[in-house]
Amino acid sequence: MSQSDQEAPGRRTLAEKLDHLFAVVHPAKGEYTYEQVARAIEERGGPTISAAYIWQLRKGARDNPTKRHLEALADFFGVAPSYFFDEDAAHAVDAELELLVALRDGAVRDLAVSALGLSAQSLTAIQAMVDHARRLEGLPDRAGEIPHQDGDPTHRAKQ
Repeated sequence: MSQSDQEAPGRRTLAEKLDHLFAVVHPAKGEYTYEQVARAIEERGGPTISAAYIWQLRKGARDNPTKRHLEALADFFGVAPSYFFDEDAAHAVDAELELLVALRDGAVRDLAVSALGLSAQSLTAIQAMVDHARRLEGLPDRAGEIPHQDGDPTHRAKQ
């Protein structure tokens, strides 16, 4: 990654992206350890990678891994390798990951499941109520907009 890539607005470093994956993609009990990641990559037939090297990548002490290491890390975390190279792809993946994080919350999951099968009008009314509740609690509107397949983040309310 060049220095200009790192300085461009909205661009994140490799370390920031890897740190985000550790923080978001994990089992219920907490983040994966560096040892777990290294071992899983090797068990999947990936390249040899040490826990210390993964730590260095995450902390920014090292920032020029091999393509094979990035592919193995991407595979482990369930993202496309382009996550590390293409900022647009990274933002799209991050939006999907935010949805997965939200669905870890039982109350959010129950609300989403309860809304299945409702008419477009009912979904629009529910969305308006949620938007109003977010404003009352001082939260930004529709946190982590999740674009629908057609790329329109408001698509869900238009169905």
